[in-house]
Amino acid sequence: MPIVLGVGAGIAAYKACELLRLLTESGHDVRVVPTADALRFVGAPTWEALSGHPVTASPWDGAHEVAHVQLGQRAELVLVAPATADLLARAAAGLAPDLLGNVLLTAGCPVVYAPAMHTEMWQHPATQASVATLRSRGAIVLEPASGRLTGPDTGPGRLPEPAELFRAALRVLARGAAGLAADLAGRRVVVSAGGTREEIDPVRFIGNWSSGRQGYALAATAAARGAQVTLVAANTELADPAGARVVRVTSAGQLREAVLRAAADADAIVMAAAVADYRPAARSDTKIKRAEGAPAPIELAENPDILRELCRPPRRDGQVIVGFAAETGNLIENGRAKLAAKGCDLLVVNQVGGGLAFGAEDNAAEILAAGGGRTSVPRGPKEALADVIWDLVAARLG
Repeated sequence: MPIVLGVGAGIAAYKACELLRLLTESGHDVRVVPTADALRFVGAPTWEALSGHPVTASPWDGAHEVAHVQLGQRAELVLVAPATADLLARAAAGLAPDLLGNVLLTAGCPVVYAPAMHTEMWQHPATQASVATLRSRGAIVLEPASGRLTGPDTGPGRLPEPAELFRAALRVLARGAAGLAADLAGRRVVVSAGGTREEIDPVRFIGNWSSGRQGYALAATAAARGAQVTLVAANTELADPAGARVVRVTSAGQLREAVLRAAADADAIVMAAAVADYRPAARSDTKIKRAEGAPAPIELAENPDILRELCRPPRRDGQVIVGFAAETGNLIENGRAKLAAKGCDLLVVNQVGGGLAFGAEDNAAEILAAGGGRTSVPRGPKEALADVIWDLVAARLG
């Protein structure tokens, strides 16, 4: 079955060319369905050459094949990138003035929208109402990226990078093939990722080896399952996952502030970041020079326990909180003790050290539940572990 790549009339349409190439080179049959105005940004010959199929915006072309119905019926995924404010509004209203509108009304497969527009358009109540309507129907509307827009403008509304949209499409396809719905649609989730840094002086810090890969995998898989995702990222070098709003922080104090702010209306919180337990009691404003003899000791102060603070009342009704525990031994015993001490619903315990977990592409874990349950996840891609975690969260969210 083909993938339908819908293309809205935005300057970001040029990015969809790279997305199309990534999809076709991975073996997928892709039919491009642009709007008429989208063809003013990228012409039909380009789409035809890259896809190997004729391209039209009109439901009248090829009417004998009933393309306006069959494309949607036969598709395994409809991915709209870019999805403009106008296109989102028409889709929410059920309008079908062109071939893409007809495809969206007949699609029985997952539908993913990747919005791209100026910040004011994205934040306008009319657009937000369109997004809410589409999400309520089970469509996956990704959060736009934040960055440079057309002209000098900067802010949320940028189309995510093609490589990240490609990865999101593969995740949705995998779940669609298994008959799984966007079970996190309409849910707000917060994920922390990376490792915090506590400054000693302007050039030195106390830190850890966390790369943020597991947290990013959690954010990406949640977005592909329909959630509205806020990713609080500490000191990572990874590309922003498609569909997540990214808040960048450095220290444990900054991470705490960002997570608590986002957690106020969140349905689920997953604390995957490696947060420093301690920080220097005093930060030097100038570089500490090397001195003869023994170095002066660095006095440490305890950082706030963010996970425990999240779990204390008052806590939003039905909110699910997941913690992480990196251990070097006695995983279950140490994990059970930490689960009881923190008060979270689930605790993901994994072995670290010797090239395990931190910085690696794969992970294994024991997921402990407050009620005594235990789920073992064998070593595999971090996205696989992320999906197991969200399965357990979704079950608790009902």
